[in-house]
Amino acid sequence: MNTSTAQPAPRDHYFVPQPSLYPVILSVGMFLLALGFVQSINNFGAGKWFALGGVAVIIYVLFGWFGKVIGESQGGAYRDWEDQSFRYGMIWFIATEVMFFAAFFGALFYVRIISVPDLGGMLGAHGTSLWPDFTGTWPTSGPKGPAFTPMGAWGIPALNTALLLSSGATVTWAHWGLLKGNRRQLSLGLAATVLLGCLFLGFQAYEYHHAYNELGLTMGAGAYGATFFMLTGFHGFHVTLGTVMLAVILLRSLSGHFTAERHFAFEGVAWYWHFVDVVWLLLFVFVYWV
Repeated sequence: MNTSTAQPAPRDHYFVPQPSLYPVILSVGMFLLALGFVQSINNFGAGKWFALGGVAVIIYVLFGWFGKVIGESQGGAYRDWEDQSFRYGMIWFIATEVMFFAAFFGALFYVRIISVPDLGGMLGAHGTSLWPDFTGTWPTSGPKGPAFTPMGAWGIPALNTALLLSSGATVTWAHWGLLKGNRRQLSLGLAATVLLGCLFLGFQAYEYHHAYNELGLTMGAGAYGATFFMLTGFHGFHVTLGTVMLAVILLRSLSGHFTAERHFAFEGVAWYWHFVDVVWLLLFVFVYWV
């Protein structure tokens, strides 16, 4: 029998890795990062060095810990039980991300539908308006907020929508290639998805620069500025993480990792990327368009 193609023998227990120092080292890195941040905002000169040291420790842990997990996966340590638990874990993780963004969308709706109209119609003790020049319509920076120009929907935001929708198609095309055993289609699809993610981030950076320098739209622009940058900024952070994860999956694919039967790491990242796409569609409608 050709042992290189033989299936691994069934296992009657769940794989449990050996004890590791990585969690302890990661906690040290996070502590240094937080300490450096606190010192920096209080003008301690050493703050940035503590923060940089924390970042270096965290990067070391990410490479070491994830590399160990990848080695376990490639070595056949993960089978059906582990695969199923990973899927449950990813589903719950995305569920927490849904709640995360739901809280911010809830804040946006509260401000637009309840708070701002109430401020516009609020009367003083003698029946006079507290802010006579404030109409209580959206977008607004509040009764005494700075003037600004709201971000339009049909420039860069529409282009970024097309880019993210296209990236959802390319990652799906890459998945089809993996299921068919077409490594070239897998790699090209992932490379295109990473490129589209980078283009999205580049255009968003340009959009922020334009907003701050030409539109007067800043974090200080009252309710509109705060909700705009809160929602689009956190989404951009998630796109950054997703792009990094897709780049790692691309490098693993080029190294011959994943098969049609075993490829949860690819699927987990693809699920995350589709979630990011859906959030952006909601952002485009409720932040830029409506």
